[in-house]
Amino acid sequence: MASQETTSKVRHWGSFFGGAKGNFDIEKSPVAVTLPGTVAEVGTSNSTEYALLTSGSLYAWGLGTQGQLGDGLRVNSFTSPVRVRFPAGVKIASIPADVMPYDTGLAVDTRGNVWGWGDNGGGELCLGNTTEYSTPVRLPLTSVTALAGASNHALYDARGTVYACGQNVDGDLGDGTRYNSTTPRMVARLGGLSVTTLVASFANSGALLSDGRYFDWGFNGSGQLGDGSVHHSSGVPVQVRLPRPVTQVAQGGSIWDNGQTLVMLSNGSLWSWGNDRAAQLGDGLTGMEPRPVRFHAPRGVVYRSLASGSATSYAISTTGTVYAWGVGHVGQVGDGRTRTAVTSVVVGTGAASISATANNVVISVPRRTRKP
Repeated sequence: MASQETTSKVRHWGSFFGGAKGNFDIEKSPVAVTLPGTVAEVGTSNSTEYALLTSGSLYAWGLGTQGQLGDGLRVNSFTSPVRVRFPAGVKIASIPADVMPYDTGLAVDTRGNVWGWGDNGGGELCLGNTTEYSTPVRLPLTSVTALAGASNHALYDARGTVYACGQNVDGDLGDGTRYNSTTPRMVARLGGLSVTTLVASFANSGALLSDGRYFDWGFNGSGQLGDGSVHHSSGVPVQVRLPRPVTQVAQGGSIWDNGQTLVMLSNGSLWSWGNDRAAQLGDGLTGMEPRPVRFHAPRGVVYRSLASGSATSYAISTTGTVYAWGVGHVGQVGDGRTRTAVTSVVVGTGAASISATANNVVISVPRRTRKP
């Protein structure tokens, strides 16, 4: 009798940027990347994509000139994934799906230690410096259960407390100040609360609690805080009022003229807020929404996963079909064109997980093969 063995492949589209000016390796529709094992998780930064294998090894491809490939070199590798070089005996348990800082990588090992490498331009690795690292270094945080980063800041839930490091562009460190910090600063108002998910984008941060409450903080030029206000940023977390508990959140944005959040609630309904100049909120409109508005999957479709990049949003349905909507000037919609998609388009099928940052997106696609 034949048995079944599960293998995986990864597909990506859009473009990489960072370091040198311009967009690199532009792909207008999904292309495959071959990996030497079964993929457990995928992750992205603006410049690089990552795949964690079930063996605990981590692979990277994309730009590498700031050390963000983690292999000890500073060269690009767009089509051939390279192994991130952790010290002997270190096995990686997770990587942030939403998402990683500018030209910088993050990972958590099986002991709860967090590792970082790459640009570290704002001190987001919490090491007290802005030194560039071409291989992973252990960060001064333990028992890490959630983490995220974007631009030059990062968030870490360590031993039940949320810390932030890096540039504090518009209150995105959440400590009530506008000061940068290369060492961990405690995020205000979250003490004693159980955080399950952290998210980040250009100048924003967010935390989803175990009871379904969602808080965000930072930039608010287009209603990114979701509290009805515009132009008044917040250096401390503010709660977004929603009709039911949040079960999933995706935060996107890469510069001042974008930035959006998408959530799924406990009843399966979908809501979004923030910048909507490219119809990335999914409601078929453009402009801005400073309070949550409801959007819908196509008729007969149920979404189970959400993601968002610069001004493009994505979803995976319960059948594994990938949908995208929003800006597409460098192929980040993934339908082979370079136009804004006001309504969702189908990009691919059979997807298990997704990660999107800035102008690139990656999905894992499990595949079953029969083995005699």
